[in-house]
Amino acid sequence: MIYFTSDTHFADPRVLRIDRRPFGSMAEHDAALVRYWNEVVGRDDEVWHLGDFARGDAEAVEALLASLNGRKHLIIGNNDGPATVAAKGWASIQHYAELLIEGQLFILCHYPFRTWNKMGKKSVNLHGHSHGKLTPMPRQFDVGVDAQGLRPATLDQIMKRRRARAG
Repeated sequence: MIYFTSDTHFADPRVLRIDRRPFGSMAEHDAALVRYWNEVVGRDDEVWHLGDFARGDAEAVEALLASLNGRKHLIIGNNDGPATVAAKGWASIQHYAELLIEGQLFILCHYPFRTWNKMGKKSVNLHGHSHGKLTPMPRQFDVGVDAQGLRPATLDQIMKRRRARAG
């Protein structure tokens, strides 16, 4: 199974204040997000994290990565420092990716695009950065934890969420 997520902001106390996540401390926040991740992602699953993973030194980031299920890919976000980018445990690291899944092209970046590759041919933009606060364009989805119940989600779950809101 393939999962998508972003903006976990592990060890970043700003999310408790700015995003009003429902936790009393960073320790509680981080433990809950690890638990939620591992409840849905299996050891052999693939996870695309679209940026703003964690703060901390390389050792702390590597320990966190080791505690999370799945084979993890990082799309670099504006809050991913050198320790996160250099941490051992990522299957791949890049600023942008294009995935072809069951004949559908997905454009992955931390940032939401106004236009994207093959937009006129029904490609889909998956992004983070906006913490569920941006009005999406057609075929554009915020995969950040704030928009997904604080958990990674499958493509099917991401697409159904939009249809549920529209209906």
